[in-house]
Amino acid sequence: MSIIEKAVNALSKSTGRNKPKDESVVDAVPKADTVQRAEESPDTDTAAASADHNSGQSTEVVTPRPSSGTGEMVKIPFKELRELGMLTPAIPRSAIAEEYRTIKRPLLINIAGDSVTPPIPHGNLIMVTSALEGDGKTFSSICLALSIAMERDKHVLFVDADTAKAEAGRMLGVPSTSPGLIDVLENTGASAADFTLPTNVEKLRVLPAGGVHAHANELLASERMQQLMLELSDEDPNRVIVFDSPPLLLTTEAAVLASFMGQIVFVVSADMTPQVAVAQAIEHIGEEKMVGMVLNRARRRINPYYYTYGYGAGAYGYGHRDRQPASEPGA
Repeated sequence: MSIIEKAVNALSKSTGRNKPKDESVVDAVPKADTVQRAEESPDTDTAAASADHNSGQSTEVVTPRPSSGTGEMVKIPFKELRELGMLTPAIPRSAIAEEYRTIKRPLLINIAGDSVTPPIPHGNLIMVTSALEGDGKTFSSICLALSIAMERDKHVLFVDADTAKAEAGRMLGVPSTSPGLIDVLENTGASAADFTLPTNVEKLRVLPAGGVHAHANELLASERMQQLMLELSDEDPNRVIVFDSPPLLLTTEAAVLASFMGQIVFVVSADMTPQVAVAQAIEHIGEEKMVGMVLNRARRRINPYYYTYGYGAGAYGYGHRDRQPASEPGA
């Protein structure tokens, strides 16, 4: 039986259960030797001491010094994230903080080349995606980025690569008119640093989605995009780049992005994501990629926690963002 079949079979065992609405645990289905778990619980506020569960070292979330980005600092609305049950730095020992430590650890091991598997090219390029909308991939990508930003020797660039919706940018407090990834790809003389925004978490910066573009897929599949990915991966060995991607089965952009990535976190929603959708989505990724499957909203086997996170449903595509169009090439 193949790895994908094992993953899908394991997932199908969980989807037959009935569970109360919004009850969650998070169990993981492994692919390519990556085992990950996630679950939700409330956290609090912004700047406070944070500790890494595994290293025993602490780091402080402070107001960062200005970065090379040209925009103003993004003030992440931690109170709103907390109300959604998301990880925030102020409570480093919360249940969700511990779960995302479990998720990030194998990813960081793969970046360092300390795993039993062969070294992963560009392992610091990590894409978080799902099969369908509503599975929790934006929730997971933000929590993962915040968790990695707590590391003593790593810092994070969060890229809102869901260019049709830019939901991650909205949740993080990025102004809707901020230029970003699409604008970098359209203007050959621009660099990612020109559009990178500092945040009120010292080790976290954000590259917004940028202007809405009808040919976003072509831009993401271009040589320019490949060059940008290589530059982001190679220029700083201590930086982890986390991409919030569109769902694999609803857009073609996600499969294009996956081809550039070193590691992929695939989010599956318990009792919601159809088994066939999981199998079809994984086929879009390719067997050579390192994929960790996270089962979201699953019942915790011990001490269950509850959360009320919900992701807006509806058609997926353009017309869901109050954004300014991207500038013309070369402008």
